[in-house]
Amino acid sequence: MINPKQLTLETFHDGLVKKEFSALEVTQHFLSRIKDADKKIGAYLSLNEETAIRDAEAVDLKIAKEESISPLAGAPLAIKDNILIEGLPSTSASKILEHYTAAYDATVIKKLKNQQAVFLGKTNLDEFAMGASTENSALQLARNPHDPERVPGGSSGGSAAAVAGDMALAALGSDTGGSIREPSAFCGVVGLKPTYGAVSRYGLTAMASSLDQIGPITKTVHDAALLFSEIYGHDGYDATSAPITYKTKELLQPKYETVTKLKIGLPKEYFTDGGVDPIVQTALEKSIFALKSMKIEFKEISLPHSQYAPACYYIIVPAEVSSNTARFDGIRYARLKQGLKESESLSDLYRKQRGLGFGPEVKRRIILGTFVLSSGYYDAYYAKAQKVRTLIKQDFDTAFQDVDVIFTPVYPSLPFKIGEKVADPLAMYLADIFTIPVNLAGLPAISIPIEKPGTQYDPQNLPTGFQLIGKPFHEGDILGIGQYYEKLNS
Repeated sequence: MINPKQLTLETFHDGLVKKEFSALEVTQHFLSRIKDADKKIGAYLSLNEETAIRDAEAVDLKIAKEESISPLAGAPLAIKDNILIEGLPSTSASKILEHYTAAYDATVIKKLKNQQAVFLGKTNLDEFAMGASTENSALQLARNPHDPERVPGGSSGGSAAAVAGDMALAALGSDTGGSIREPSAFCGVVGLKPTYGAVSRYGLTAMASSLDQIGPITKTVHDAALLFSEIYGHDGYDATSAPITYKTKELLQPKYETVTKLKIGLPKEYFTDGGVDPIVQTALEKSIFALKSMKIEFKEISLPHSQYAPACYYIIVPAEVSSNTARFDGIRYARLKQGLKESESLSDLYRKQRGLGFGPEVKRRIILGTFVLSSGYYDAYYAKAQKVRTLIKQDFDTAFQDVDVIFTPVYPSLPFKIGEKVADPLAMYLADIFTIPVNLAGLPAISIPIEKPGTQYDPQNLPTGFQLIGKPFHEGDILGIGQYYEKLNS
């Protein structure tokens, strides 16, 4: 009997090689579980059943022939529905793309196909990745597997819920201001936001091109390192991708003596009184104590301009949203049929397609972005926000002269109830204060569960996480600390 709760990417590969189960058996088990459990969770927008079964059978055939397989061969993965897979729906959870089918593979998908990974389906998200709760999905509501009355976080809420709900071994998400890390913290799983440029964005439906980054959501830090090691790399189709090479062994098998020599910074601005829910604060203190037990040195640092990060972010992002969503006009990609007449003018077509096709949050950001880019306001808002972004990055550069890694909260509260913050989008924006600076500076960061749900720090049995931020292209540092932290809690 297959128990998905006990499977990780690492243990799945070991069991597959030892022929304890077949890739087909595990794939069928996950597909069956999705059909049953996802009725309550809403993690998936579409399934890839026939192809997943065929791909799993191909892996089993290689094993039967005693051929070697890659570490991800046969692994059942979930993919956020703004990452293109040729021949599959790619809706970005928006009605305007509800009937769109991808014409090509994203680069990360090509790489995973070369590894013979199995794609179970496409997961739910905030429409065009605009949101922090997955309540902005135009297609269906997503719920937190630990408490279906609460949100799974966003925008990669479907991917995080799929992993946390044992409906995938791992998943891919995208992170623009915390959209991998925040849902990972809410759902009690691991979420890695790589350095900007480390992973190709080709085939990712762009929201804010200077901030977006694809990354893994997994059950363990080791699994995050494994999945990251297979998707990173320079891509000629993405002008922002970096020609960087990591030492795989250092990502997957970090040395204890190397990890314990790293110095961790605690930004004083992130731990002010009242800035974090008391339950989250207690959990963070427990994780700091655990890391100190490894003899890792901590030092107080300052990131003074982080307080301006949300204001800066919510000028830059809408500006880029306004530009990136202009292509969705009802002529290219897909077209709504509702309310259309053959004799309509082009302007009427645009108005109805975009009016009916985009949800409230997308419209809000398009309007704001168009405003800050308009003549007379560009210098007052957008240009000034870019200057503040530089100051935020300089704060990190200064801090990293004294420390190797920075420890912060991921989110100021535990997962909140569905509908609790919908009426106040500004409050939702401000709550991203711990994750947004990372994207503005282009740094790598990871969300790691503090403890397993049900432990003593939270009587509600809700998960939370802490964030480790690394220097550019030093994913190995944060992954190394994370892997040894997990061993302390195992």
